[in-house]
Amino acid sequence: MLLKSVNILLECVNRRIPKYERGKLLTRIKQRMQKLMVSEAKLAHHVGFTPNSMSITGILFAAFSSFMYWRWQSIHFSLILGSLFLLASGYCDMMDGIIARTYAQTSSFGGFMDSLLDRYADALIFGSIILGGLCSLFWGLVALIGSLLVSYTRARAEAEGVKMETKGLAERPERILIVAAASFLEVFQSGVLGYAVILLAALTNITVLQRSIYFYRAIHKK
Repeated sequence: MLLKSVNILLECVNRRIPKYERGKLLTRIKQRMQKLMVSEAKLAHHVGFTPNSMSITGILFAAFSSFMYWRWQSIHFSLILGSLFLLASGYCDMMDGIIARTYAQTSSFGGFMDSLLDRYADALIFGSIILGGLCSLFWGLVALIGSLLVSYTRARAEAEGVKMETKGLAERPERILIVAAASFLEVFQSGVLGYAVILLAALTNITVLQRSIYFYRAIHKK
């Protein structure tokens, strides 16, 4: 019954925005962003950054960001600093892959470490938002679990040969942007970040359902 209901919901979305157009639009946006960042990746490589060192820099920014969310009540401008550190972490996450592809430094271990550090970053951010009292424990945990499962469904599906890039509403870049934007707004209106976490709790778990259904359909076409 649940699967049938979700199928109906997705069919309604498909009528509004055709699947082909959504996928192509997201792919074009991502490709354009990557092209714009190639020159910056070359500069980063010139000063000594490697894909792995960029990944480590990203997790450090995530750790600084999480500290700001945790201690937001005792540090001036902590929410703004936390969101800036979070954006910097996301930037590093994009940059490590571009450096790897530009300079033919891709490796299985590098991809594994990048994915692993991203999961730690997600846990740090949501954990600190919960500990800082910026959202409820329940919704924070639901959002965290959903975020982790979004990544898991992609990794598991692609291990079976089903591509999941751009599939779903809330991939990691979208989640980072939502948290960062809500953090800025939280400075002016208390409670915004809490509502953003509720939104992410919904979007991430919807994304898990979308990817599960997409995987189910893909393997039955083979």
